[in-house]
Amino acid sequence: MIKVSEFQSKDVVDMADGKRLGRVGDLELDLEKGRIRALVIPSGGRLFGLFSNGQDIVIPWENIVKIGIDVILVRRTSDSRKKTELPYDLDELEAYFAEKRHSKKDKEAVENHHEG
Repeated sequence: MIKVSEFQSKDVVDMADGKRLGRVGDLELDLEKGRIRALVIPSGGRLFGLFSNGQDIVIPWENIVKIGIDVILVRRTSDSRKKTELPYDLDELEAYFAEKRHSKKDKEAVENHHEG
């Protein structure tokens, strides 16, 4: 089982080009079936985290390829069944983002230590 807060801490990456799309900001739910319909990645133009410019990225649940420790890999094509040849290894991509996130946390810890 995974919590919503865990979704929000993961980078979302498009498998077609390896581009980081952002982080999950919201989920679209199907209340009748009790399922997640889509991930919503907010655009950068938010005011105090509340108002957006309407250009959020919506990724249908069926377009999620893999949910890893630090990364959610998605396919943004309209045909989620389409097989995509990848120019990189999925595990290597996930390891890259995990390393990047952990090195950022280490840097913040050192900065906080020097400030205190």
